Amino acid sequence: MLGLKGPSGFSRFSTAEDVTNGIDGSSLTAIVTGASSGIGTETTRVLALRGVHVVMAIRNMSAGTMVKEAILKQNPTAKIDAMELDVSSIASVNKFVADYKSSGLPLNVLINNAGILATPYMLSEDNIELQFATNHVGHFHLTNLLLETMKKTAHESNTEGRIVNVSSRRHQFSYPEGIRFDQINSQSGYNALSAYGQSKLANVLHVNELARRLKDDGAEIIANSVNPGAIPTNIFRHYMFFRGLANIFGKFVLKNVHQGAATTCYVALHPQVKGTSGKYFANCNLDAASSQANDPQLAQKLWNFTADLIEERRHRSC
Repeated sequence: MLGLKGPSGFSRFSTAEDVTNGIDGSSLTAIVTGASSGIGTETTRVLALRGVHVVMAIRNMSAGTMVKEAILKQNPTAKIDAMELDVSSIASVNKFVADYKSSGLPLNVLINNAGILATPYMLSEDNIELQFATNHVGHFHLTNLLLETMKKTAHESNTEGRIVNVSSRRHQFSYPEGIRFDQINSQSGYNALSAYGQSKLANVLHVNELARRLKDDGAEIIANSVNPGAIPTNIFRHYMFFRGLANIFGKFVLKNVHQGAATTCYVALHPQVKGTSGKYFANCNLDAASSQANDPQLAQKLWNFTADLIEERRHRSC
């Protein structure tokens, strides 16, 4: 069952190259956050292989430069830029967007991929719990600030824009209440894996509410979330237990990075996804998200909560 192809014609064993085979992305420009390692690097490599102009939005510029050079060595015609972005920082998101807009580049595809997993309790520089800040708040803010650029690009190019949030199966395993609105930054009751699940639930809720708003606006942009599957990347660096399991059982139950990037690349580029918005994908096929993830009231509440959180931090820094 695990290896069977779904309605898309692809399965958990399909690679990013498989699912984009024959697609010409030479007219597209994409931003990939967290592009300097793991599935972000593979997503960048495969999008560039299909002709997409990829902007790597990365925190570690030296690591990003090495990735860029390695891709260019393999594919000398690749169009790749690297720009600094720490998605855990509201100020860094603001600067990145200002720099991007000043570059004059269009934007067809935004892939919110950067993430951290199961960190010990920490606060970001904006005093927001670090996993929530990195995995959700920064990407929410980045997406909102880039929407006008995406709308303009979609209108001028007559090409559908696409936003992809990289979530996780663990969105099903948040805190019991889903989002701890009243305790979002509280150390009391903090659980590293539940906090990760909360941030990944937020990724799905964000996309669902965004898709609704884009539809109401009549924007030619779709927004979807994906579960890349379990991949032994350095996202496990804070959780030695999972690293140990990955080393022992990885080849039997985990995807490799080429398979892990497949669903992201499929949803970002494949013509089969055209017009599909507010959906959750796994193994390059539509999948069922949790009941909490499909709660429209919770999605709207999270949207307003996050917008207020960002606005409050912005006033504090003034």
